[in-house]
Amino acid sequence: MRKFKAEIELIGINPYVLVPNKILVNLFEVSGKDKGPIPIMGTVNGEPYIQTLVKYSGNWRLYINNKMLKDSPKRIGETIEVTVEYDTIDRSIEVHSKLKNALDDNYVAKLKFDSLPPSLQNEIARYISNLKTESSIDRNVDKAIDFILGKGTFIGRKPLK
Repeated sequence: MRKFKAEIELIGINPYVLVPNKILVNLFEVSGKDKGPIPIMGTVNGEPYIQTLVKYSGNWRLYINNKMLKDSPKRIGETIEVTVEYDTIDRSIEVHSKLKNALDDNYVAKLKFDSLPPSLQNEIARYISNLKTESSIDRNVDKAIDFILGKGTFIGRKPLK
C-alpha cells in the first residue's frame, strides 16, 4: 500500500487528487497496464474506499466522492492523506439472464450492445441486475432493448443513435 498527501482539486463539479508519478509507475507495474481504468482501493484520511483510477485530460485522477470523504465538494483546497493499492478483486458484472436472453433473441440489439463502450454495457447490466422484482426486471429489460435499438430512453439517457 502506497501513501501520499494531496490537495483536493476540482474539475467541473468533480473533486479529485492527482496521484504522484512514483505511485502511478508502481500501479502500472502491478496492474500490468497504463491505459484504461485501473481498479484501486485504499484509505482517505484513514477511511477505506474502493475506486477506479482514471486518466482524464492528460492526468491520472483519483476522484473523491462523498462516500469516500464527507462533503468532498466543499473541501476543495484541503490536504488529505491517501493510501492506494491495486485492487485484484474481479469487478466484472454478470449480465442478468433475462437481459442475456433478450439480447440473444434480437440479433440487431445484440450487435449494438456488443459495440457499446464497456462502461455503458456495465451500466445497463448493473442497473438490471440490481432490480428486486421479476416484474421490474422484465419491464426494464424491454426498456433496455428499446434503448439499445434507439427507440427510447433508459437510466436517464437519451435514445442511442
